Amino acid sequence: MKIYEFKNEDAYRFAREQRAEAKVSGDELQFTYCPYCNGGKGGKDKKTFSINLETGQYKCLRASCGVQGNFITLSKDFDFSLGNEADRYFSSKTQFRTFKKKEIQTKDHAVELMAARGISEGVVRKYKLTIADNYGKDIIAFPFFDEKGNLKFIKYRNMNFQKGIHKNKEWCEERCMPILFGMEQCNDKFDRLIITEGQIDSLSLAEAGIENAVSVPTGAMGFTWVPHVWEWFSKFKELIVFGDYEKGEISLLEELKKRFPGTVKSVRKEDYKEEKDANDILRKYGREALRSAIENALAVPVQRVKELADVQAVDIYSMPKIKTGMNQIDRLLGGMYYGQVILLTGKRGDGKSTFMGQIAVAALEQGKNIFAYSGELQDYFFKRWLDMQAAGSRNIIQNERDEETHYLLTNSTIEKINDWYRGRAFIYDNNIVEDDELEDLLKTIEKAVMQYGINLVCIDNLMTALDVSMKEDLYRAQSKFVNKLCKLAKKQGIVVILVAHPRKNSFGSDENDSVSGTADITNRVDVVMTYKRGKDIPEDERELLISKNRLTGRLTKAGIRLYYDKVSKRIADNQKDFDMAYGWEKSGDGFLEYNEKSPFEEVEDE
Repeated sequence: MKIYEFKNEDAYRFAREQRAEAKVSGDELQFTYCPYCNGGKGGKDKKTFSINLETGQYKCLRASCGVQGNFITLSKDFDFSLGNEADRYFSSKTQFRTFKKKEIQTKDHAVELMAARGISEGVVRKYKLTIADNYGKDIIAFPFFDEKGNLKFIKYRNMNFQKGIHKNKEWCEERCMPILFGMEQCNDKFDRLIITEGQIDSLSLAEAGIENAVSVPTGAMGFTWVPHVWEWFSKFKELIVFGDYEKGEISLLEELKKRFPGTVKSVRKEDYKEEKDANDILRKYGREALRSAIENALAVPVQRVKELADVQAVDIYSMPKIKTGMNQIDRLLGGMYYGQVILLTGKRGDGKSTFMGQIAVAALEQGKNIFAYSGELQDYFFKRWLDMQAAGSRNIIQNERDEETHYLLTNSTIEKINDWYRGRAFIYDNNIVEDDELEDLLKTIEKAVMQYGINLVCIDNLMTALDVSMKEDLYRAQSKFVNKLCKLAKKQGIVVILVAHPRKNSFGSDENDSVSGTADITNRVDVVMTYKRGKDIPEDERELLISKNRLTGRLTKAGIRLYYDKVSKRIADNQKDFDMAYGWEKSGDGFLEYNEKSPFEEVEDE
């Protein structure tokens, strides 16, 4: 496995972080000035340096410079991050420069330049700032000493930078070990560390009398310093991030949340007082504003964790739900609550799909919107089955043909049922299914939920849903699908009924263990129901077992007895409900409409 693979975006990012002028020329990113030689004396030579956007190789055409190499070398020379793993791997192989120990003399002009930024002479001398005479009189040198007082890194800043006139605002010595600025000046209590993006910002905190203020060497995007200071860095109990506040975000914060092992806090956005950084706050509002900002810093919340006291107390029985329309089931479950995934299992041919259809019709009667996925039935067959359940036996015509009984609906009945469905009942079009990603079905469901206000999703069944794409082993694909389905149900606040077949040759007494696939499936869902046609019960009767009920905990001690009407396909726990009139045949005032049946308007059952 490659530790690092070059991407052309890395070249663009390098140019941005170096604040370099660059443009694409063919397959190369051409820089106005070479970051190594800066165009030679006086910056006369331009456009001599480029990075190949396909390979990451770089070179400078100036004979006296002539640098060339790959992007990994470039990242080392300029402390440019290639990503966490690559940074850790390559940093251990870098040969850094060593500096002779000598006393750095703070020059008076450095004191003058920093005074303009609100930094006193005492702080300037404590941090050993000086002037880099070889670069110019207004160039401040920031020496980075480790906790033992060893000079490891040197950074320069043009305090009178003018865009278009000067090439660089900041730069650093080549092959220096990146560490944090201000480490030497920190105490050894290791209680709290404050980290800023810029050196002047950490000096501003020191000016306010705040200890243990450090800053990163190469801006918000460079984290190659972490491996070199890890042992020291990780000793602190608490880290306060005081990065630059721009576009509603605090720089450094997201990455340091991942990197720091202790408690991470950040300065509150209101304590920036609409300023960008610590130095701006110091100059406009003074030292006390910085001290208050540090003391008011708040711990960054752990993702997906919240105070238990902030959780709203609710009466679960008053939560939004969909009734199944079967009183015994609704009393036991309390209804099907929004956010639940209900696993419906049972042997092939026992009528799981019919039972699910009955619940869908009940949901429509309650004014809910439904979405159905049927991987085994053609859409017209699924609809016809639902039509029969919506119609009821008194609206169904029996026709004897070829010594068999056929059950029919009139065209006028179908039209009225269609009007009842319109804008509220939807089905996945499996006529155009291709071998796309597994998530496509889930994405389609989520879009339908958002666009059409779906309340109930019926998926028949788990195996055919997985057949959209099988790029993994069966059990892993099942677990992954059900996990995403549960997240979708909770996120969108819907009820999902998922049909799954039982295992072959399942002889266990635990209904949950009999579901085909891994135990992970039944562990993830909220309710597990088994629909049965028992051997010892009459042909027109069924049995429902509830073996898992996460919300109320109520389970069936014995199966709930249900009844099945062969003509209408209706299922009920009371045979009187076979004659129930649904909304499609009621007038606006709730009365049944007179419907004359005509054998000349029949649609035959195939």
